[in-house]
Order: sequence, then structure tokens, then C-alpha cells
Amino acid sequence: FLFFLYPLPKQKAQRYEAVKWVMVFAIGVCTGLVGLFVDFFVRLFTQLKFQVVQSSVEECTEKGCLALSLLELLGFNLTFVFLASLLVLIQPVAAGSGIPEIKCYLNGVKVPGVVRLRTVVCKAMGVLFSVAGGLFVGKEGPMIHSGAVVGAGLPQFQSISLRKIQFNFPYFRSDRDKRDFVSAGAAAGVAAAFGAPIGGTLFSLEEGSSFWNQGLTWKVLFCSMAATFTLNFFRSGIQFGSWGSFQLPGLLNFGEFKCSESDKKCHLWTAVDLGFFILMGIVGGLLGATFNCLNKRLAKYRMRNVHPKPKLVRVLESLLVSLTTTVVVFVASMVLGECRQMSSTSHSGNDTLSLQGMSEDVNSSIKTFFCPNETYNDMATLFFNPQESAILQLFHQDGTFSPVTLSLFFLLYFLLSCWTYGISVPSGLFVPSLLCGAAFGRLVANLLKSYIGLDHIYSGTFALIGAAAFLGGVVRMTISLTVILIESTNEITYGLPIMITLMVAKWTGDFFNKGIYDIHVNLRGVPLLEWETEVEMDKLRASDIMEPNLTYVYPHTRIQSLVSILRTTVHHAFPVVTENRGNEREFMKGNQLISNNIKFKKSSILTRAGEQRKRSQSMKSYPSSELRNMCDEHIATEEPPEKEDLLQQMLERRYTPYPNLYPDQSPSEEWTMEERFRPLTFHGLILRSQLVTLLVRGVCYSESQSSASQPRLSHAEMSEDYPRYPDIHDLDLTLLNPRMIVDVTPYMNPSPFAVSPNTHVSQVFNLFRTMGLRHLPVVNAVGEIVGIITRHNLTHEFLQARLRQHYQTI
Repeated sequence: FLFFLYPLPKQKAQRYEAVKWVMVFAIGVCTGLVGLFVDFFVRLFTQLKFQVVQSSVEECTEKGCLALSLLELLGFNLTFVFLASLLVLIQPVAAGSGIPEIKCYLNGVKVPGVVRLRTVVCKAMGVLFSVAGGLFVGKEGPMIHSGAVVGAGLPQFQSISLRKIQFNFPYFRSDRDKRDFVSAGAAAGVAAAFGAPIGGTLFSLEEGSSFWNQGLTWKVLFCSMAATFTLNFFRSGIQFGSWGSFQLPGLLNFGEFKCSESDKKCHLWTAVDLGFFILMGIVGGLLGATFNCLNKRLAKYRMRNVHPKPKLVRVLESLLVSLTTTVVVFVASMVLGECRQMSSTSHSGNDTLSLQGMSEDVNSSIKTFFCPNETYNDMATLFFNPQESAILQLFHQDGTFSPVTLSLFFLLYFLLSCWTYGISVPSGLFVPSLLCGAAFGRLVANLLKSYIGLDHIYSGTFALIGAAAFLGGVVRMTISLTVILIESTNEITYGLPIMITLMVAKWTGDFFNKGIYDIHVNLRGVPLLEWETEVEMDKLRASDIMEPNLTYVYPHTRIQSLVSILRTTVHHAFPVVTENRGNEREFMKGNQLISNNIKFKKSSILTRAGEQRKRSQSMKSYPSSELRNMCDEHIATEEPPEKEDLLQQMLERRYTPYPNLYPDQSPSEEWTMEERFRPLTFHGLILRSQLVTLLVRGVCYSESQSSASQPRLSHAEMSEDYPRYPDIHDLDLTLLNPRMIVDVTPYMNPSPFAVSPNTHVSQVFNLFRTMGLRHLPVVNAVGEIVGIITRHNLTHEFLQARLRQHYQTI
């Protein structure tokens, strides 16, 4: 926009930057408070449920009424899951973890309703019910979505759900600013979930934004820090009564990994263990690929057989999963568990086993169902605890879990969590994957100790590496996940084994399929752009993938034409063009509208002769008479003959006379090939929202007037309705005079990014991806637009189809 290109005054720019920092801090604080809300009520409901059910189990063990205990557990779980499903019915986009949707949004795709206030309310309340309801889901994934919604909504100071509450806040009225804040909010969600502000920043960079800069990195890190310390401050104060102690950095804490002082042979890990870690990474990648394959098949089945049916069917599916999970957990704990001997340190109150989030130590959360004194039920200890406590049991429990128990627990958790992810409840995948992988790692440690005799092995390290291997095999994240796990353990010595394990798991899994989030993005048919194209795509040029059939507008266009174009197309932007006619002089005499368009074309196109004339005029201001003489001489030789049209010389081509098509006519399907693809001089791009705003506000002039009489809107007025601009179908046509003319030139973008028809696809892709573009005009050497490239033209499927056509024509 012309008015947007002028630089801001220094004080206004400084104020804008200061407000941006304040908003980033506010987003971090609010995200931390959302995490505090979710954690508090999940802990409250879970403790209430387990206290009632555990006392009932202990009482019914002697009386033989375990069926009653099962019914009590079913009552709690089904009620909570039913409430979670109802919240998803209110806002369907609140289902799942929300990470695929946020990844699409940050990639440049607008997902309807993904960052609405109603979404974050349903997401936050739904996830606490689904976690408290005993489903194998986590609350960390939805925290990322919640933080992104806070980031999108807070700087706007308005909401559809709260229409009456509006503030006149003139800042951040663009999609780019909004995406920056969503990046900060998503990073704050990761930081609050894991107590990992640096990992959150890297997550937003690695998995999200298509456009990034150094200033944004610093703001996102500041937002993540604000979220982490807000949550830490309130959780530490509420649970320990020690305000300002900062003892609980995130919702999920891995505890302290430390060998017992009495065991001199123990080491957290050794160089020999790296070989086992690599093998665990390979197995974790295979298990993750299997998990993703099964979940993809389930998702396709749901899309075919569950989603088309009434919404009540989705609620029934969620209740079926909850019922099955509850019965499996109860029966496995009562029947399949083994009584294991407590270690000597189990009652010694060793400080190294503290939970860092509960007032009891790890060993106090063990369950003794059906076991005599000094023993505990290992299966019940894993199933009848919150998932965070079960992870800490596998990481830090001094007592052992039998290989049979770990194998059964891993198998059951693998299958049930795979079935659960994708049902209509808010659900995360991080914690179930960590718990499943920790059981796998602990099983490997037990086998190495028992059958190979490697007594130096620290079981907690193998449990952590197993968790990293399985999680990496499922989500396929590398840098961010490595830093998140290192920050969660507070142990930098784990950096190398975690990094190696995650890389091996990713490479192994990528050999079979994509990560779980990419799979769900593809199933939704979202045109997500990867970081780069394949090498073979460079056999294609921009002309091979562009859309040549254009819908365009003229610099001066009648209202009836604009309304027709806007109502018959769904394009987000339109090229502003003028026609290259061979008989322009005749048209200028007969039609004022066409004359305005031709005059604009002549005034906006730069010629070498015209530019040289400008430079010569400026050089005449120098005092040197010799310089003046040189300029006069140059002009005499360069200036064209009188009455000769310079523009016509430049555009002289082998064109035949074109039919008498007026600029107030909208494109017609009856046009001949010559009419449809006639040469068009490109002047800029104008957005649909801008055109509708101009029509709504009556920005136009009559044919009997000059275009200078048209009202002018400021940038603030043009962006006043952001982000919900009026729709063309809601426009009252009786208020518009269809013969009035709109001059769109003050509002178009006169210098958008553009490429030549011969540009390689890799260059087109990099420009489109890194600049966060939505439209890329293809302009030839003489300034004529020959096509336009959108996100759809750069998707993997579209490029593959074009490459096949290219091979067929060779």
C-alpha cells in the first residue's frame, strides 16, 4: 500500500516496538496462568478419583466386592470424558492436541476457528476432563495450542465471543504481526508444559513459522521465560507455601537423575552405553513408525465411518474408548501385576528420590494392592497413578519392575494410546509417548542387568533414552525435542546420548513414514509447505507451475464489475492490470473510463528514455557550463521525434487488433483464447478484503468527475475491521450505483514480489516460503503478467503431477 510504505516517525516506531514487548510479556504471563488452571484442576480431580477408588479397592479386597470398585472408577472416568466430548461438540477444532493446526497456521494456512477465544476455553477445560478421566492422553500438547490462541487474541483486544468488549487498539492489524504473536504463544505453551523456555523457542522455529528473524527470536524467548516463571511462581507458592522459591519449572518434571552415593560403580552413562542407545534409537524409530501407521489407518477409518455420522456418534466413540481403557487398567492391575520387594532405601526418605512437585517422595506413590507387607504391586503402581508420577516411577524408582509387567504395560499403553489419539476430546501425545518409551527403556535396562550382567547400568538413564527414542520416532522432532528433554532433566551430560538417540530414531522412522503431526496435516488436505523442494523439481520452471487463467481488475473499474468478480471467485488477491492495445488513441477519445486506465499505464511505466531525461534535468542544476552542454547534447540525440509515443515503441509487438472489450466487463467463459490470454501490463496486487472495504465505505467517483474527487481512506481506516473483514455476500447492492468507478491504485501493493517465467522452482519455493507470501505474480521481460503462483501450486502433490507431465512431453 502506498500509505503503508512511508516510514513511521521515530517516536511512533519506538512506541510500536515498546508495545510489542509489553504484549509478548502479557502473552507469556497469560499462558502460564492457563497452565496453572489446567494443572490445578487436573491434580484436584485426579486425587479425588484415586482416593475414592483406592480406599474402595482396599476395602473390597477383604469383602470381595471389586466389581463395585470398578463401577466407581467407571463412573468417574465416563463422566469426565463425556464432559470433554461435549466441549469438543461446542468447538470441534478443540479436539486433539492442536499442534497440527498451529503448525498449519504458522506455515501460512488459515484454519477456521483455530485461534478463537471459544477454542481456548473448550481446549483448556476439555483437556483437564480428558486427563482426569483416565484416558491415555497428556495436557502438554494442548498447552501449545492454548498458548497460540492467547498469542493470537490478546493483542487484538476483541473477540467474536465477547462482541461487546472492544478497545480502540490500533496496533498489530496485520497477518504478519498476528503470526509473530502466535509463534510466541506456542513457544510459551511448550515452555510452560516442560519448563523449557529455550526448547519452546526452538520448537516454534523448527515446527512452526515460515518467516523468522533475529528480533522475533529474542521476543519469543522472552515470552517463553515469562510463561515458565509465571507458572513456576504460582505452583511453588500454592503447593509449598513458599512464594518466590521457584521449585516447579513446568507441568512435567523429570526429577533429578543421580546415582546413589553408596554405589561407587554407578555412572549415569558410559561410552559403552552409546552403542545400546543407538540400538534403542533404531527400535524407537520402528515403534514410532508402527504407531503412526496404525494411527493413520484409524484416522482414515474415522473420517469415512465416524465423522459423516451425527455428532453423538463421536461422543459414543469417546465413551467406548474410556470404558475399554478403564476396564483394561483395572483388570491388569488386579490380575497381571506382580508383588515386588521394596528396596532398603524405600523407607529411608532419600532426598534424591523427591518428586519435585509433590510433597511425597517417589516411593510413597507405590500401590500395594493384593500384596503382603514390604512388597508392592508393580502393575498397579504404574496404572493407578497420574501419568507424571508413573514416569517418575520408571525414571527413579529404586525397586524393580518385572520384565513381564513392563512388556505388558508397554503393549497395553501402546495400543490404547494409539486408539485414543484422534477421538473427539482434547488430547496430547507427549506424555503417553514418554511413558510408553520409558517402560521400553526400563525393560531394556532390566534385561541387560539380568541376562548380560551389566551391573553398572543406571536404569533411570535407559528409561529416559527409551522415552526419547519412542517420542522421537512418533513426532520426528530433533533440535527442539533434544533441548526440551535436556532442560526437563536439568542434566547437560545427557545432551549427547539424547541427541544421538533422537537422530537415529528420526532417520529410522522417516524411512517408513512421516511424523504423526505431518500425517494428520496431510489427512486434512492442508497445503503445507516444507522447508525446501526435492532436487529433481528444478527441472520445472515458474511457467510450468503457474496458473495462467487469471482473474484481474483494472486500475479504474466499475462497481458492477468488482461485485461480479468478488461474487464469482474466492481468490484472496487480484492483479491490477491494463491492456496493451494497438489502437489506444481511438479508445482514449471515446471512453472516459478506458482513457483513465490508459493514462495510468503511461504514467506508471518506466522507459529508459524517460529516465534519462529525468537524470539530465537534475544534472542541469549543476553550475558547470560544460556539464550543461553535455546534457543538452545527450538529450538532443536521445529524445524521440515529436508526437511519437515512447510507450508504443517499447511495446511494439506482432499483435493483431484486439476486440472491443471494455474494462467494466468481468472475465467471461465465452472469451476466445486470444481474448483470454491477451497481453496485460502488470501494475500491482490488491486484496479481496481491500476491495470489499472500498465498496462498503463507498469509495468511488462518477464518470463525469475526475478520479481526484474519490474519497481517500487512511491505513487505519482500511484495517479497522481486521481480522474479520466484511463479506461481499453481505453487501447491500441497493446502496451502490453499479456505474460508479473505483480507483484502486492508491490501495494496491505496487511492488509485490514477482518472478520471471524462467525462474527455477526451487528459487520460487524459497522466495515464497521464507517471505511468507500468499501470491507470487509471474511477469515477463516487458512487464506483462503471464500467470500467478499460489500455495496450491507449490504443494508436493501438485509439483509431482507437473513433473510427470514434464517427463511425458520430453
